[in-house]
Amino acid sequence: MYSPQSLHRWGITHSESMERLAYSQALRDPMTMERANLLNMAKLSIKGLIESALSFGRTLDSDYPPLQQFFVVMEHCLKHGLRVKKSFLGFNKSLWGPLELVEKLCPEAAEISASVRDLPGLKTPLGRARAWLRLALMQKRLADYLRLLITRKDLLSDFYENSALMLEEEGAVIVGLLVGLNVIDANLCVKGEDLDSQVGVIDFSMYLKNDIDDYRSEERNSQIASILDQKNYVEELNRQLNSTVHGLQGRVDSLEKSNSKLIEELAIAKNNIIKLQEENQQLRSENSLILLKAQQHLEVTQGDVSVERDTYKQSRQGLDEMYNEARRQLKEECQLRQDVENELVVQVSMKQEMELAMKLLEKDIHEKQDTLIGLRHQLDEVKAINVEMYQKMQSSDEEMKKKNDMISRLEEKTNQITATMKQLEQSDKDLLSQTRTLAMSFVKCASTDTEHQYKLVKDISF
Repeated sequence: MYSPQSLHRWGITHSESMERLAYSQALRDPMTMERANLLNMAKLSIKGLIESALSFGRTLDSDYPPLQQFFVVMEHCLKHGLRVKKSFLGFNKSLWGPLELVEKLCPEAAEISASVRDLPGLKTPLGRARAWLRLALMQKRLADYLRLLITRKDLLSDFYENSALMLEEEGAVIVGLLVGLNVIDANLCVKGEDLDSQVGVIDFSMYLKNDIDDYRSEERNSQIASILDQKNYVEELNRQLNSTVHGLQGRVDSLEKSNSKLIEELAIAKNNIIKLQEENQQLRSENSLILLKAQQHLEVTQGDVSVERDTYKQSRQGLDEMYNEARRQLKEECQLRQDVENELVVQVSMKQEMELAMKLLEKDIHEKQDTLIGLRHQLDEVKAINVEMYQKMQSSDEEMKKKNDMISRLEEKTNQITATMKQLEQSDKDLLSQTRTLAMSFVKCASTDTEHQYKLVKDISF
């Protein structure tokens, strides 16, 4: 924003230079002369409006003559160099087209444009443009809106000729002068005023003054300058405070939105926690039921395993007893074989037939020993299988069935071993009978044997 002192000084010096430049170019270009005239009329209108408003001392209304002349002058300035557009009713120059661009450049101006479009009494684009100027002046944003508009010459070139006032430097000067109107408070009734049919004629008599009026106006200007400085300072401070308030209000709105979102998220989180607690309780109850069923199943399984274990122990005890009995018999047979071998060694020198018989006997004994060794290996395998069955006893029901099958196989093997043992006993008896027969034959053949030999044969026969 420009300060009143700088605008005042800048406006005077720059206007003088513009007047000189316009005067030098006026003889060659009529558009330049028109721009200079409009610039001078704008200066006089704005200056007279500010002075009369400050001397008037209250809010201006629509019937105030300097204010009416100001709008007429602004209308002529905005119409300068405006392109003519064809329509169904003929050619038309409309101010409403370029003013509608302001709401695209500044979103804050959209409220004014919407209000103008909603006014029921306006039927022409010119009436809408006049209403827009009045509303912008009441908002004290007329200079700001027109400044945004003249900076976009690429958009204004669609509505104005190349030498139009809004596209030249005079437009920027007029916009700078409009900043001084922010000290004026206006209350204009746009709704009931007939803006479509008004005739915009400039009244030059308001700006023709004598020397006495000039002297009085200079004194009044000195007083007005001090008042303007104070009022502009207050206006600038008010604008800064308004911008700060808007910023704080935006932050408050954002914080309220974030707070509402956090409250919603907290409610959702609480609902989720309640749902999770319910699911947790349900899972705990299901878990307790599953544990109860598992314990019952485990107790049943342990009972079955204990029964199977007792059965296995009983069967193993029977196998151990059978193995001990077979081992005892084997020891006895080994001892008997040793005795027979000793006796046969004594009788080797006596008869070759006895040696042949003893060789056959030894051969049979070796075969039996091999058979016993094989049986011992089978018993070791049975023990290893029993150990594996004991380790696998705690598996599933199918493994228990397999163990039962293996136990039945082991019982079959045990029965086979028992049958083999019986066969060995039978063969042993046959061998003893053959040995006794050989001994009797040997007694018959050798009548010169001693009594000791006879006792030996008798013991062997028994």
